[in-house]
Amino acid sequence: MDNNYEHIETLIKRYPALAVCKQDIVDAYVILEESYRKGNKLLVAGNGGSAADALHIVGELMKAFVLPRKLNKQICDALDKNSQNAEYLKKNLQMALPAIALVGEVGLITAYSNDVAPDLMFAQQVLGYAKPGDVFLGISTSGNSKNIIYAAEVAKARGMKVVGLTGMSGGKIKDICDVCIKVPETETFKVQELHLPVYHALCLEIEKNLVGK
Repeated sequence: MDNNYEHIETLIKRYPALAVCKQDIVDAYVILEESYRKGNKLLVAGNGGSAADALHIVGELMKAFVLPRKLNKQICDALDKNSQNAEYLKKNLQMALPAIALVGEVGLITAYSNDVAPDLMFAQQVLGYAKPGDVFLGISTSGNSKNIIYAAEVAKARGMKVVGLTGMSGGKIKDICDVCIKVPETETFKVQELHLPVYHALCLEIEKNLVGK
């Protein structure tokens, strides 16, 4: 594992206020890297602007962010063997870091919310997707979003690691998390303004060390 966290160091230089949660950012990165190296995945959820952040994070992980992501030889050989379109696929596909935003399943979310319990719409998906060693990233500016807390509790019960991304207090979710990144703001929009550079730094660091060439 690379202990030179250059993107996190750059983050702190650009946003000095985040120095207070630097160690938590590093610890969250370590959890993510260990999970990915073992072949696991990331589940992400949030509400409102944080739902958009969940989708944004998945977009940075599932395709190239800033570095080329060439397919490895094993995948290329399998495509050569199984596809008549191998050259096109090899040219355009990119190595992905598996991540799922739990906010995007509109049919499932609306059906479950209408038929059962709206505040368990993320917990239900965690129950279905979770494998031991996966990571759940719960984004909540207050740290008190019930649907995020319930999902985090199910994640722990299913053997997942839980990372929180919150505002200054950490709210109730901080007591559930393996690591909680509590950015030093309290107003929702100000918290969200700091969340974006934090998760960008995490995605950059992961890409550099796992798939970027």
